[in-house]
Amino acid sequence: MELDYIIVGCGLAGIAFCEQLRQHGKTFVVFDDTSQIATKVAGGVYNPVVLKRFTEVWRAQEQLDLAKPFYKNLEALLDTRLNHEFPVLRRIASIEEQNQWAVASDRPNLKKHLHPTLIKNDNKNIVAPFGFGKVLNAGKVDTKKLVSHYIAYLNNRGSFVGIHFNYSELESSGQGHHYGPYHAKCVVFAEGFGMKQNPFFNDLPLVGVKGEILTVRAPELRLSHAIKSSVFVIPEGNDIYTVGATYDWDDKTNTVTDKASEQLSKQLKELIICDFEIIDQAAGVRPTVKDRRPLVGIHGSQKNIAILNGLGTRGVMVAPMVAKQLFEMLEYGTPLDDEINIDRFRKL
Repeated sequence: MELDYIIVGCGLAGIAFCEQLRQHGKTFVVFDDTSQIATKVAGGVYNPVVLKRFTEVWRAQEQLDLAKPFYKNLEALLDTRLNHEFPVLRRIASIEEQNQWAVASDRPNLKKHLHPTLIKNDNKNIVAPFGFGKVLNAGKVDTKKLVSHYIAYLNNRGSFVGIHFNYSELESSGQGHHYGPYHAKCVVFAEGFGMKQNPFFNDLPLVGVKGEILTVRAPELRLSHAIKSSVFVIPEGNDIYTVGATYDWDDKTNTVTDKASEQLSKQLKELIICDFEIIDQAAGVRPTVKDRRPLVGIHGSQKNIAILNGLGTRGVMVAPMVAKQLFEMLEYGTPLDDEINIDRFRKL
């Protein structure tokens, strides 16, 4: 079968690149064996501010300008709601942080993202004596629904292969790349942490960070906005909330742990005083990079073998931007930004 592209991986990176291909009339097939689940278990919250330091996220406005229409188009394509826009309330921990918020909200690059007036806490079940800062242009993408619906869409058009991609069976020539019955001019690997097993790119400094989340039921909490303190608390409806996430730099498995459950429960109890019941727990390994920038580019010697990876904890926002850059590089020869180009590590 003659195709333009073979894509390996159907998380946020893979889906974002597939959408570039679909919108430009390119033919493709996607391989995914469901071994990498970071996208599906992610909280999915996006916001343009680093809430620990009250600074703007790297290229935040550019990311938002691409991400919002991207998810709107996906909602139309998949006939389901994915993007839920709402403010994020950052719990203020001290008078010092109140002053820091006032200064940050007056900065030119943050004025449009930070509401200048702090919000008084009026929820008796939340411990927030210094109030909240309100982050605008934020929300949540239902990443689990996105992946499941997109795979169903690909299956319906015969463009999804749910098996492991065997690197040793990929044959390359001057005319493109062969894999089983498929022949494509280009192969794009968007495997998340699975890249560590990829012989074409496993020399890149991808660092897997395991994250675990809880799903809890708390009927008395009655939250309508997401809250960020030492953890995120994200309302899912019907008194259900997502609580997360942990950061484990050593464990590279998708297995849930009692340690993480205890940590998240302790942090949640520092924020709320009402009862809650844990009804689920999930874990995944985020693909992060030491310089906190994505991994985008082509293999050094293998023509038209490319990578789209390292989206980290902000994949919901960054995926459409980096997928667009990779597509334009492969199709039109447009140079990648130095900040995301994997050549930055080859130079070292």
